[in-house]
Amino acid sequence: MKRLPEAWLPLTFIIPEFPMSRFPRRLFLQTATSILGANSLSPLFGNAPQASPGFVETPGFKPHSLILTWFRDPTTTMVIQWVGTEAEAQDRPIWFAPADEMTWEQQVSTHHRFPMTDLWIHRTELVGLKPGSQYRFRIGLDSEEYKFQTMPSKATDSFRFISGGDSGIDIHAQQTNKLAAAQNPMFVFLGGDLAYENGKDPAVFLQFIKNYSDQLRDEEQRIIPLIACLGNHETQKGYHQPRDSAPFFFAFFDGLFNNGGHAVLDFGDYLSMVMLDSGHTTPVAGGQTDWLEQTLKQREELPSLFVAYHVPSYPSVRPYDLTDPDKSVGFDSRKYWVPLFERYNVDAVLEHHDHTFKRTIPLINSAYDKNGLVYLGDGSWGKIRKPKTTAERPYLAKATENYHLSLHSLEGEQRFHVALSDTGKIVDLYTTRKRARI
Repeated sequence: MKRLPEAWLPLTFIIPEFPMSRFPRRLFLQTATSILGANSLSPLFGNAPQASPGFVETPGFKPHSLILTWFRDPTTTMVIQWVGTEAEAQDRPIWFAPADEMTWEQQVSTHHRFPMTDLWIHRTELVGLKPGSQYRFRIGLDSEEYKFQTMPSKATDSFRFISGGDSGIDIHAQQTNKLAAAQNPMFVFLGGDLAYENGKDPAVFLQFIKNYSDQLRDEEQRIIPLIACLGNHETQKGYHQPRDSAPFFFAFFDGLFNNGGHAVLDFGDYLSMVMLDSGHTTPVAGGQTDWLEQTLKQREELPSLFVAYHVPSYPSVRPYDLTDPDKSVGFDSRKYWVPLFERYNVDAVLEHHDHTFKRTIPLINSAYDKNGLVYLGDGSWGKIRKPKTTAERPYLAKATENYHLSLHSLEGEQRFHVALSDTGKIVDLYTTRKRARI
């Protein structure tokens, strides 16, 4: 176990042994009724609660993979999605119960084909759950028991989540997965380029989901929810593509991104995550920017307001030019989005794509300002490159060639942003408070 000095902050960082041990069992989950999904093949109602549903003593069914996410209110809902055959879904509703109760309810699933395969995604959205509570669930009567936790409705004394991007499926990504799980975050956010399947190879995307399914469990073996946004490697040709060019991403995350490649997820009254499409299926300028302004304006007084997207406005590797869009990555986002971030009191921006660790200096209008906005990234969960130096890019406060994740701890008025390498080494620690209005 590795601890930060007490003078820095009351955070504990855990470096896991690889591979991590599996499943000490306990009990968890709560009531719900509704379901959200595409191409429903099932009726949308559950049955009355049962004290003894008749679970088998020795579970024999295990899905190909299992992922939890949110399409709306993370304090009272959870979306359970598992991958399997069409036949495997027969007579396998989701059974769920609160951690401290023995009465189970069931909820049937909706089903849609996982593109380019014979497999299906079976989806159940549980709603009406109790905030900040633990739950257990099973897939039918013959699966093992799984667990999750809903988000609190109010900010807790210490609330943490993890961000990163540019994962892939190799050993480096898997080590970062395990390190992320060992920090016991409330959720993980990945900012695009999840699997590197380029919208063409279903086996690669399924392996990414399976790695998540096997490795993203906290110390109590609760499944850690995953939210994500688009990157260029989700689509078949990177940029300016139709929605169906990213078939695998939208097969799992369509419920959140139901009107383009941008969305917002509100966590009670204490945090909003605004996720943008940096030109992959939705143009930066125009409707997305209009939506962004309204979304930020409605949330500028929140205690914590984060924005995330894939292609960086302030790259650590790729070309940068303030005046020539043909010579610069992120030119459009700097032109259309950055002024809105600065105007509406965004706390931090999460960027990816360049495969380094980076933190900028506080910026207003691309120049240092003590009350400015810090951009964190640059997407090296499973991929790395050598960054430019701070002399070459004066807006960089720090940039290193590390596989890394970022642990964000929100503690009262303070925000701690800690970059951990895949070995658990602390690469960077940065502390902020709510930005002053400009």
